[in-house]
Amino acid sequence: MRSAQQILADAQVIAVVGASRDPFKAAHRVPLEMQRHGWRIIPVNPTADELFGEPVYRTLADIPHPVDLVDIFRPADDAVEVVRQAVGIGAPAVWLQLGIVSPQARRIAEEAGIDYVEDRCLIVERAAAGLTRRS
Repeated sequence: MRSAQQILADAQVIAVVGASRDPFKAAHRVPLEMQRHGWRIIPVNPTADELFGEPVYRTLADIPHPVDLVDIFRPADDAVEVVRQAVGIGAPAVWLQLGIVSPQARRIAEEAGIDYVEDRCLIVERAAAGLTRRS
């Protein structure tokens, strides 16, 4: 299993499930910050059409191209189904944001052989490792 920082170093395309239109929410600020550092952010939200200058998809299955990481901004109970969907699309890694912990989601990811991170923040890990995709 890769470390959180290695997952970020390897990823180029991050699908963000639960991406928010509200600029005061972490589910808006975190993906925007990752985008500013060069990652391609693919928002997944059933009620928005465009976020961060990208089209919004209703579900992970609707994304027409591979993603390297599925970042989850949903409650732990919802994360279980999102991890199942991530496995279904062949995502190599899932990441539950700070404060989100799910033993069941972890078990699903481990059984599928995909990398799993929980209760950690993308931008904190990015900053700690000094990672950027900008040249």
